[in-house]
Formats: sequence, structure tokens, C-alpha cells
Amino acid sequence: METENAFNMPRINEPAPAFEARTTHGTKKLEDYRGKWLVLFSHPADFTPVCTTEFMAFAAHYEEFQAVNTDLLGLSIDSYYSHVAWVKNIKEKFGVDIQFPIIEDLSMKVAKAYGMIHPGAADTSAVRATFIIDPDGVLRAMVYYPMTNGRSIPEFLRVIKALQASDANNIATPEGWQPGDKVIVPPPADMEAAAVRENEGYECTDWYFCKKAL
Repeated sequence: METENAFNMPRINEPAPAFEARTTHGTKKLEDYRGKWLVLFSHPADFTPVCTTEFMAFAAHYEEFQAVNTDLLGLSIDSYYSHVAWVKNIKEKFGVDIQFPIIEDLSMKVAKAYGMIHPGAADTSAVRATFIIDPDGVLRAMVYYPMTNGRSIPEFLRVIKALQASDANNIATPEGWQPGDKVIVPPPADMEAAAVRENEGYECTDWYFCKKAL
């Protein structure tokens, strides 16, 4: 049953909500990013200190995202003109170029489609939501932060690299995995496979917990 505070919540491994929106780099649609990974992230407002630190961190890692076939796309419930003024201010005051587009979402259409508006936090500002969308337009990971606390941008890079490794090799990754670390082999699917698992050449602690190098 719907409640007054109900809001849309996208789901992992389902198509990300489609959108078309004005940005600081022209009109952008979700389908424009087909064939690339996309980090879509919201911030509560332009010209706020925590958001400024996050945008500068995204900018600092921009080339690293590009190196793993990933684009960045910001969003807030602010106007195009506010975004442009803020980007210029960050360049002037901090010497940092914001290379990626920012969505103007005055109507909150995109924010609502992605569940970025949490009434318990604010009725007219997006929380710090981050969505990782794969080259097929499927939502693969998402995380929400409160307005008071900034995100760790290197973690999103790590997650993208882990997802790419899983997709390419049919493996899982352990806590804190970084490229070069050993990966987890999927557990056996039945008793027969479990009986031979420890003799398959993996580094096994037990039949259900085996690692290997990529």
C-alpha cells in the first residue's frame, strides 16, 4: 500500500530509468551512454561545501574513470545557470575543472525516477545518491549517503573495476578487492561438484570458499 512518503526506488540488475535532461554539456539521455559504464550521482545543492569537495574529487579521478570506459554525470535540483556559475566558481576559487556534465532537474523528474528524493531528509533536495549503470543500461550498484557526509570517490572506481572483472571472468570479489588481488570462485552448484572442488587447482579453505588469481 502506498503511503504519503512513498518514492520510486530503482532496483539492481534491472534497466535503469530512462531520462532526457538539459545539462551543462547540452541535452543528455541515458541511451547516449550505451556501450559505456555510467556513474550517475546526485548532490543536494550547488554552492555547498560538502558537494564542492565531492565534485572536485570526481574531477580529480576523471581520467581514471575514463580509463575504465566510464562516464560521469552529476545532478541536483538546481538550474542550468546555477550549475554553470558553480562550475566557474570551482575553477576560479579552487583551480579545478569540472569536465563532466551536470543535469538541471528543476522538475525533479529524474531525481524522483531514481529515488533521490527522501522526504525524511528533505522534500526538495536530492540526497547523495550514486548509481552505477553498465553498458547495456542495467543498474548494477547504488548507494545513498546523508546530506551531511561526503562520499569516497575511489570506492566507486573500485566497484566498477570489480564489476568488470566479475562480468569478464564469472567470478566474485572479496571485501576490499583491488585489481591484482585473488578472486572468489563461485561455490559448487551441487553435491557432485562440491565433492571434487578441492581438487580443481584452486586455493581452497573449504569446498565453498575457494580463490584464484586472474
